[in-house]
Amino acid sequence: MTRKLAAYAAGLMACSSFTAPAFAQDGETAAAPEADDNVIIVTATRRAQDVQDIPLAVTAVGPEQLARQGVNEIRDVTAVAPSFSSTTAQTAAGSVVLRVRGVGTTSNNIGFESAVGIFIDGAYQSRPGVALGEFVDIERVEVLRGPQGTLFGRNTSAGALNITTVRPDLGEFGGFANATYGRFDEISLQGAVNLPIVEDTLALRLTGAYRKRDGAIAVVDATGTQFDDTNDTDRYLVRGQIGWETDSGFRGRIIGDYSNNQSSAGVATSVFETPIAPFYAAVGLPGNGGQPLGNFATNPFDQAGFDEAAQDRAVAASFAPRADVDNWGILGEFEHPIGDNAEAIFIASYRSFDAEEFYDSDFSAVDVFNVELLTEIETFTAELRFQGEALDGRLNWLVGGYYSDEQIEANNSFFLGEDYGEYIGALFAGLSGGATLGTLGANPLTALTGFDPAGSTSTNRFTQEAESWSIFTHNDFEITDGLIFTLGLRYTDESKSGGFAQVANTNDVCNTLVPGFVNGSIPGALGPLAPLALGTGCFGFTAPADLPASAVLPLPQTFQADFNDDELIYTVKLGYEITPDISTYASFTHGIKAGGINLDTTAGVLGADPTFLSEEVDAYEVGLKARLLDDAVTLNIAGFHQEFSNFQVLEFTGAAFESFNVPEALTTGVEIESVIRPSDNWTFNLGATILDARYPDDCAGDLTSVTVLSLCGNDLTNAAEITAIAGALYETELSDTLEFFAAGQVRMVSDERTSTQAIVPPAQGATVAATQAAIDAAPLIVADVQDANIKINLRAGIRTFDERITFELYVLNLTNEITRGVTFNNVLRGTGAINARSSFTLEPRTYGATIRTKF
Repeated sequence: MTRKLAAYAAGLMACSSFTAPAFAQDGETAAAPEADDNVIIVTATRRAQDVQDIPLAVTAVGPEQLARQGVNEIRDVTAVAPSFSSTTAQTAAGSVVLRVRGVGTTSNNIGFESAVGIFIDGAYQSRPGVALGEFVDIERVEVLRGPQGTLFGRNTSAGALNITTVRPDLGEFGGFANATYGRFDEISLQGAVNLPIVEDTLALRLTGAYRKRDGAIAVVDATGTQFDDTNDTDRYLVRGQIGWETDSGFRGRIIGDYSNNQSSAGVATSVFETPIAPFYAAVGLPGNGGQPLGNFATNPFDQAGFDEAAQDRAVAASFAPRADVDNWGILGEFEHPIGDNAEAIFIASYRSFDAEEFYDSDFSAVDVFNVELLTEIETFTAELRFQGEALDGRLNWLVGGYYSDEQIEANNSFFLGEDYGEYIGALFAGLSGGATLGTLGANPLTALTGFDPAGSTSTNRFTQEAESWSIFTHNDFEITDGLIFTLGLRYTDESKSGGFAQVANTNDVCNTLVPGFVNGSIPGALGPLAPLALGTGCFGFTAPADLPASAVLPLPQTFQADFNDDELIYTVKLGYEITPDISTYASFTHGIKAGGINLDTTAGVLGADPTFLSEEVDAYEVGLKARLLDDAVTLNIAGFHQEFSNFQVLEFTGAAFESFNVPEALTTGVEIESVIRPSDNWTFNLGATILDARYPDDCAGDLTSVTVLSLCGNDLTNAAEITAIAGALYETELSDTLEFFAAGQVRMVSDERTSTQAIVPPAQGATVAATQAAIDAAPLIVADVQDANIKINLRAGIRTFDERITFELYVLNLTNEITRGVTFNNVLRGTGAINARSSFTLEPRTYGATIRTKF
């Protein structure tokens, strides 16, 4: 409680004094006019503009601030933008969730796309996992808050990340090299070299990065003995660019990149243990079912007795996860002037993503359920736009078209381990009060069928072809001096075709059980446990598909489905420049995030429709932007209200991935950002987001779904009420050639739910009235709430005035706050309200030293 109150106090103090965008410390590093270091040029409106002049809530971060806060990839942007957050679950491609203003698409399914669009050098990245490359040689990261569909094409119902790499310099040879050594034996090397080939006409820029770090989480066996570590880092990236500009004004660049990532992830700690845990020993499994750290359930993030690699973080597993991800692409960006006041811009890209992943999916030290994923994604995008000025500069106009084509193939193999039968035996025993131990023994599935489920396997193939095209326009018209009206329109069309096919299957238990259920012979003495026998013997991920009985029993059915949707997206804004340094704006935007196909084995059970609807949003925003006291203070304030319809949710039930649309979700809040420069030596930047992101009490509309009804009245997932950032930078001269700098930042987050499952769900089949009564009476699952926390980053060093050499020391997460991101149901470790739950933990304290050179 004391820590929670302290966190709230810090957030309120930040709000009442001054708050700041993280970009402010990097004015000198962005593409800004030399005459004013405080001007930051961004391309959030697809035009180069001062960030203070655009009627849009955007945080822009330059390379110095990225380095100062240890931002090495897109998930780390949360350290510098209070309205942005990220979480990661198991898979490289499908489970990275980005959120802006509390809104994101929780997913562990390749069929779902992000509500926060990612654009690198103008090209859309179809999945957040595809963009998990090393941040190196980055000119700027822009976090655009609120729906951005009229300008940024696809799937930006929550916001967008606009990432720009450094362009080749046509005039000068130069570059940089950085080397870091840190905790967990982290080694990071980054560098770039710029080579003019034809002065002021043609240049080559080569960039590379390598990062390797030991695992920060200990992997233990059933006795609690560490045998491996995980959540390590092992990746590299190379990027090459050719840039040019001719006397006619034709300029552009071609970028090619390749990265490989063998970092491991996908382990989780137990945060809510099932009451059936005592029965694991009764069926011959290790005590507590392979979760030797039993106090996880009451104090999940306070462990001792492991080596430094564990550092209060340990997970039980039968093996450490493995991954190998290849990612490469090519992009062309071409700009050509049209007369004196217009230009044509064409951006085209192709990207190939190929991931191999293997992990223990039961999150215990016994061998129950293992998964191998092979994922291939190929994406082509093209955008052509024409833009310019007219009416003596009073009209800025833009028209264009966009096209994308995406091909997905995922071959997912599932394996039941040698302990699966006994694991299910404990579940039977727990639900029957131990009665089944005397009648069916430790392995009831073998007793019922004569076959041991161990060794059952299935390989399932998921494919999808997605095509999107749109035409758009975005125009600013100055009605009178300082009063600007903006109208943006985009008509977009989405088409998807995808499905599930079974490549191979071996499951004697299921093939034996099903005839007995069809002829009525199997339920017999099982009574109410009969559905459990079918559900575990024909576990959805490993069950044979398209059995004749799948018409009447909940068994997997292959499917091929189509999804089509089109929508007119639009935005209307009115901005007014009160003085040259103070402006205000108001806007309304209607946006959309495409629906699609649930690419899961169980999506077509009993002939269910595997598609889900598009998510739409109506967003209202007002804002104020100001430079005050001779530019000593920058203050931006934005207030917003966003109404989502058909809000997309994906939830793992413990046996299957269930996709559904919640008819209504709302987010309302205030963002305050500020920079204060009281002297040449000091810069302060603070920022806060005060947020109410929730499912309203009547969020279900006409639906009677238990799952949807249980969410109504609860907060959205990972949507903290208060997020605040407070930072300070001190710089001073030490001599004629050296200067000292020190920077610190505090990030506070209040309590937040960490799961799509809000409360203990009532029994299936209850009436709507009974369902609602049970929901009203049910408590929150305690393990689903991450308490308020404060994280502190520090960095200090010495550099030459020309920054040719810099030496710095850093520590991230100084107090080693141990927090979790996503909480989820464990595979078949209980059922319904007594299902065990686990969570993915976030980064521990890290520290190290960095040497930077420029030439």
